[in-house]
Amino acid sequence: EIMSGDWSSDVCSSDLLTIDHIIWMGNLPTLHERAAKAGINDVRPYNEFARKIEDAIKAGRDIHILPAYRAEHKLKLSDLGLGNTQPSIEFIKGVVNLRNYKSEEEITEIEKACDITADMHIAAIRMIQPGVTEAEVAATIEYIAKKNNAELSFPTIATINGQTLHNHYHGNKVKEGDLFLIDAGAETQMGYAGDMSSTVAATGVFTQRQKEIYEIQNLMHTKSVEALRPGIRFEEVYDISALAMVEAMKEIGLMKGDAQEAVRRNAHALFYPHGLGHMMGLDVHDMENLGEKWVGYDGKDKSTEFGRKSLRLGRELEPGFVHTIEPGIYFIPELIDLWRSQKKFEEFINYDVAETYKDFGGIRNEEDYLITETGARRLGKKIPLTPQEIEECRK
Repeated sequence: EIMSGDWSSDVCSSDLLTIDHIIWMGNLPTLHERAAKAGINDVRPYNEFARKIEDAIKAGRDIHILPAYRAEHKLKLSDLGLGNTQPSIEFIKGVVNLRNYKSEEEITEIEKACDITADMHIAAIRMIQPGVTEAEVAATIEYIAKKNNAELSFPTIATINGQTLHNHYHGNKVKEGDLFLIDAGAETQMGYAGDMSSTVAATGVFTQRQKEIYEIQNLMHTKSVEALRPGIRFEEVYDISALAMVEAMKEIGLMKGDAQEAVRRNAHALFYPHGLGHMMGLDVHDMENLGEKWVGYDGKDKSTEFGRKSLRLGRELEPGFVHTIEPGIYFIPELIDLWRSQKKFEEFINYDVAETYKDFGGIRNEEDYLITETGARRLGKKIPLTPQEIEECRK
């Protein structure tokens, strides 16, 4: 049998469970029984697979492998004599073309994960207040997942320092005036993921300055969702979100100049240094191990420019794709200082105004979408996104 992720290697070594296996792991179904439930009729011992690979190598046959995603994969490939074998582009493209298009059964399971994810966020939104710790919020999020017989789809981001994009530190206490950024998702027992983000004012009521930036971020989100449809390139949707931000930031004095030119030259990345979304399914970043060039760009090269290079998905959207929408606005003191010292994009950025936002933090809101034949559909329960919705949820 091929090893299953949650079984130890000694349990997998035989299809027949011994009393030792039962004592340590319980009276689990055999791999033959588990395979039959999935419609697989032929299951072979792992050592037979190893012999077939050995025979193929001796015969000089082509052997197609996928990129090794984890260290244990590299060890297994090495044990099979394939440690120096290059990943097969043909195999990668085959898997991507299979998994990019979600079936109705998969969509049902993803929506289940999204519903649990929404419950996680709503519970967290309602508990945030001055004096609560980040760890307490993260614990509540995991509790809701476990309560629904799910796991976390990735390590939870629950932080008052939302300007750090992947902040997994949970040691701070919430203070009045803080913005609290949550990025969390659930994973079902079948392995399908949800992924959502929320940003909350510590007191439940946003200051005028917080609301001003929040509404720009909401505009970016709304414009992105409105643009979703089959045939549009996702990088074009990203440009729409960036253009909406630049035009709105010009109105409050943070940016200036030609908005379209600012986006073309990636000046917006000072405040929006990541992409708009990523594929989602059997992993929260679905098929990330196969390479963004194939998953997110259909074989085309992606940008190497700061900000735009972090756009994981850029290809033309097709029915059956499931992906996130997660534009954000961040004020990163170190990045502001660096760009100002380099006199970078001075024709587009008002650095004197940006300096006054160094204590602001970051805002990101995120939903999950299915591309349909005619447009797009949000997956899962709705979570609060606007300042008004957040404040109402806190009452």
